[in-house]
This record gives sequence, structure tokens and C-alpha cells, in this order.
Amino acid sequence: MFVFSTMNDFYRSYLLPIVFVITLTPVELQAQSKLQRFDDQVLINLSESRTPEKTGFFLFISKHNDWVNVGVPVGLLAGGVITNDKQMRQNALYVASSSAVNAVVTLLMKKVIKRPRPFLANIKIKAVYPATHYSFPSGHASTAFTTATSLSQAYPKWYVMAPSFLWAGAVSYSRLYLGVHYPTDVAAGALLGTGTAFSLRGLRADQP
Repeated sequence: MFVFSTMNDFYRSYLLPIVFVITLTPVELQAQSKLQRFDDQVLINLSESRTPEKTGFFLFISKHNDWVNVGVPVGLLAGGVITNDKQMRQNALYVASSSAVNAVVTLLMKKVIKRPRPFLANIKIKAVYPATHYSFPSGHASTAFTTATSLSQAYPKWYVMAPSFLWAGAVSYSRLYLGVHYPTDVAAGALLGTGTAFSLRGLRADQP
């Protein structure tokens, strides 16, 4: 059974990032007018520089994020079963568990914080499509970074880490480009996703 080595490890790797993310509530963001103006201006600038080609590209990335997040643990599990690789099956459990925990925490935070989508809060921000649910934190960013971090923890090789975080970064940027998340939403999601994967890294297979 997995346990944290110490309560301090649990706090530093998981509770502390969540506490930090929760403290960035929409009320506080509104009070910090400079930060809110920065959030707004970034999305306004991006919306003014859109092209059909880039919009199609980032829509594709954004829409396929869930496929990647599901496909990675499923692929690891299938590979572990086919090759009778116990470590690969264990790593599949680690990645899947990280994604599941992150999804629950992200959903709860959205329902508690209830930050409206950028295009609902500021009429100058034009979204490519009317995304539903609440804005903070970004679910796409949190899930992408959970998968990238857990996969990189399981297989700490440059040829795994580089494409994993490149994908996570592209997914996160796509949410800004499409006008459905603020930069602070994405930053909080990335922090939450990374923290979740780190907090559960004891589930990964022992490295040789």
C-alpha cells in the first residue's frame, strides 16, 4: 500500500500547491487590478492575432487532450499485459491514479471558486467557441500537466519528458489562444496537475 514517507512530504508536494492555487480566488484577482488587466489584455491580444490555420491547429490540440490523457495509461497497461511487464502495469496505475485524483480536485475547485469564463466577464474578449462550466483552474492544463509529470516521473528520460511537456505546454497555450481561459487559470491548472502527479509518485514502479 502506498503511503507518504512523511506528512511534510505530503504537504509540500500536494497540499501546499493546492492551498496556493485556492488562495488565487477570483475575488482576490479582481482586487489585484493589475493582474486582472494583464489576464484580459493577453486574451485580447491573442484574439486579434488569430488566423484560420492557427485556430484550427489549436482547436485540434485542445479537443484531443482527453484522448492523450486516457491513451497514455491505457497504452502502458496494454504494453505491460502484452509483454508481461509488471513495472509498466504499475506505471499505468500511477498515471491513471494521478489523472483521476487531479480531475476530482479540479472539478471541486471549479465548483467552489466559480470564476466566470473570460468572454463572459469581459465583452472585449472573443472566444472561438462558448466553453461551458467555470474557468478557474483550467482543467485542460491540469490534466495535461498531470499526465506529462507522471509519465516523466515513471520514465525520467529526455525523449519522454521533452514531448510530454511540449504537449502539455501546447494544450495550455491553446486554452489562451481560444479565449476560454485566463493566463492565471492556466498557471493554476499547471501547478495543480504537477503537484498531483508529484504527490502520488510513490505509486510508480521502482526505477532500476
